Amino acid sequence: MANKKTNKRRAPRRSSKTSYHDHIDQYLKEVQTIAKKIDREAINDIINILATVRDRKGRLFFLGVGGSAANASHAVNDFRKIGHIEAYTPVDNVAELTARTNDDGWESIFSRWLERSGLNSKDAVMVFSVGGGNAEKNISANIMHALDYAKKCGAKIMRIVSRDGGYTAKMADACVIIPVVNPDNVTAHAEAWQAVVWHAIVLHPKFKRIKATWESLQKK
Repeated sequence: MANKKTNKRRAPRRSSKTSYHDHIDQYLKEVQTIAKKIDREAINDIINILATVRDRKGRLFFLGVGGSAANASHAVNDFRKIGHIEAYTPVDNVAELTARTNDDGWESIFSRWLERSGLNSKDAVMVFSVGGGNAEKNISANIMHALDYAKKCGAKIMRIVSRDGGYTAKMADACVIIPVVNPDNVTAHAEAWQAVVWHAIVLHPKFKRIKATWESLQKK
């Protein structure tokens, strides 16, 4: 007996793509809100401080933990190469950082590193942090100890942080606070905007010494 062909209608195929537009739109709207709210004058204050530090042959030390540590490493490159200021960060030396953690403890790794680097009143310390540290809850104690030491040495202190700025905001000579527009995205915006702000600083016409590579290749 011959097989009969059936005319069953196939169910419509579902798209393999899932729409994430709502989240993307919301996130980018938050970025726009931050851009409107961020304190331009605070950024200008940091530029003025760094220009003075460079003019008197001082050094710039970046401190950060986690994503902020990666930002510190990136910023060192930009400020040395584009801004022509002597810049360093302890997170670039993993061997020393882990040795100090092992021998002296996590809380003192940055302060001991700054001490060994001969931090002085001609220098400056830039902190990248989400919350800026909290003494009562013992959060980011390594950054707080480093700031105490920097203050003792008379070095300038700057920071790019979020929330209320925490301990860092109380100690700094200039502070850019990334506005909190969504409590669920505080860390993401804080770390992303650290990069936005430091690029705004190092590429400022009054501060930069050379063009970035791709910008220098533009046809005139």
